[in-house]
Amino acid sequence: MAKYEFQTEVNQLLKLIIHSLYSNKDIFLREIVSNASDALDKLKYLTVSDEAFKAIKFEPRIDITFDEKDSTLTVQDSGIGMTDEDLTNNLGTIARSGTKAFMEQLTAEASKDSALIGQFGVGFYSAFMAANKIDVYTRKAAGDGKIWHWSSDGTNSYEIEEVAVDSAAAKKYGFDKPELSGSAIEMHLNDDSKEFASRWKIEELIKKYSDHIAFPIFLHYEQKKYDDKGKETGSESKIDQVNSASALWKRSKSELKDEDYNEFYKTFGHDGQDPLHYVHTHAEGTQEYTTLFFVPQTAPFDMYQADYKSGLKLYVKRVFITDDDRELLPSYLRFVRGIIDSEDLPLNVSREILQQNRILDNIKSASVKKLLSEFKKMGEAADKAKKVAEADRTDDDKKAIEKWSKFVKNFNRPMKEGLYSDYANRDEIAEIVRFKSTDASGTGDDNYTSFADYVQRMKTDQKSIFYISGSDEKNLRANPLVKAYTDKGFEVLIMDDDIDDIVIPGFGKYKNEFELKAVNRAGSDEDLGGDKEEAKKKEEAFKPVVEKIKKALGDKVKEVKLSKTLSGENPSCIVVDENDPSYQMIQMMRAMGQAGPDLKPILEVNGDHPILAKIKESDDEALIADVSEVLFTQALMIAGMEVKEPAEFVKHLNNLLSM
Repeated sequence: MAKYEFQTEVNQLLKLIIHSLYSNKDIFLREIVSNASDALDKLKYLTVSDEAFKAIKFEPRIDITFDEKDSTLTVQDSGIGMTDEDLTNNLGTIARSGTKAFMEQLTAEASKDSALIGQFGVGFYSAFMAANKIDVYTRKAAGDGKIWHWSSDGTNSYEIEEVAVDSAAAKKYGFDKPELSGSAIEMHLNDDSKEFASRWKIEELIKKYSDHIAFPIFLHYEQKKYDDKGKETGSESKIDQVNSASALWKRSKSELKDEDYNEFYKTFGHDGQDPLHYVHTHAEGTQEYTTLFFVPQTAPFDMYQADYKSGLKLYVKRVFITDDDRELLPSYLRFVRGIIDSEDLPLNVSREILQQNRILDNIKSASVKKLLSEFKKMGEAADKAKKVAEADRTDDDKKAIEKWSKFVKNFNRPMKEGLYSDYANRDEIAEIVRFKSTDASGTGDDNYTSFADYVQRMKTDQKSIFYISGSDEKNLRANPLVKAYTDKGFEVLIMDDDIDDIVIPGFGKYKNEFELKAVNRAGSDEDLGGDKEEAKKKEEAFKPVVEKIKKALGDKVKEVKLSKTLSGENPSCIVVDENDPSYQMIQMMRAMGQAGPDLKPILEVNGDHPILAKIKESDDEALIADVSEVLFTQALMIAGMEVKEPAEFVKHLNNLLSM
């Protein structure tokens, strides 16, 4: 047996692979099975492309055996196999190239074929996380028939020797048959990894990581036998195929039915319900990949938790890589479940390296656009169905409405996050998000509308989209400012999501044309029209009244103004300066432990209300103070804002009642 000393840096390199490059021990079996699949892929290719291999009868399979007593686990494939030179090149590549060259290899863009030649690299050495010794027995297909044995404990050296055809090792793995090629990886498990020499553990890992390997994976085990009285009488050898060997997402969409997708999702997503929607895409050309995305019926329970789990799995050539990479899709699409399967990514790199990979970035970008396009179509189908008289709606119309209603109920809020977090797709997202509205025409029972439909209903001379934001829908709808706008024929969007105050101010204009204006912010009334000269005269006439109220309230308010919008029974309202944060924003800042500023609101008063007429006529400072305090406090309450001194309010109210 020839012994080869590793270079000095090999120990450091193995420590990097074992302790840093991979996050958990389980994936070593994924890597070994992946290598076996690559070896089979290579031989399959050669049997149809190379005359020297065409006479070989290709019977692909991966066999897994284990011995609980000896704590060994073996993965054998009937693939391309290796010569002694291949063993040196493939299993010694890392040893000879050193850390620097290895890292360069990890960051390089490998061609598609390079991952299919059966080379063992980083993935092979990951087995040393679980094994304290590895033996490889192998024979090259269409070669000289020699059998080779490679062995190492993963520290200072490895050994290579030729094995006789009639040896015990050759017979153990079937290499005594001259037609058999391939490799057997025999792992001697360390004391902390004996659990992997178990039928149930192996089945669990194959189902989790390698279920959709395109070649059959067989698990060999001994099953105990019992007599009628339950007494053990011996055992029998059993072989079970433990993977499906068929990746549903790789099959043509034309041969799949809704039921196929639904049943796959239930298993994949651990969900008892059918998915709300699915999107299946095969991309070819510069990059080849497949995506299969699902939208669940209901929001994931952890969708708003900081440590939410990604619902996506990344595969490379049907081999599972990771399911906890949040970078596969942007965070606002975290409710999406599914699979990304790339043909171009190298298999022998860690998921940490994948996070900065250009290929994945391109797949991510295309996937986001595809999902947004699908969501937009769902919304358009529902909007179209809603315009059909209820009595005339078909089953498809009803399904489209119900489907979209569920989407909006469960995922409208995270979609809004994309309006500020995904600038590149902001316009597309703006066509998907929905808002509650004061206009119920054509929007159904849920009173949701899109920006597009709002714009279609706008008054001829209207230039802005009006909205009001806050924490309580009922309170917002009752706000006197909303009534003032609707009385003048303007539709107002009701934004009661906590995220609206973050998203909308930064959104700017819809289609770069229609500015969004909060009706409870100063300056929004400029679009209401009316006789400006008449308004100016009225403002001048009420200047003394405004000054009296401002004097009574002091620094509780930033300003007191005569309202251009209020009419009827509402004597006052609160608006916020256009340069100040909203009350809801300040509350969120404080909830997150930040020192939110004290908000000084602007009080607007209705000059046509009888209460204002009383103040105009009176010089009683005590009366003016009581009325001003009540006008201010009730406006705060209607706006859903905090009343800091309720006892003071009660005192002024009682003063008025006693009169």
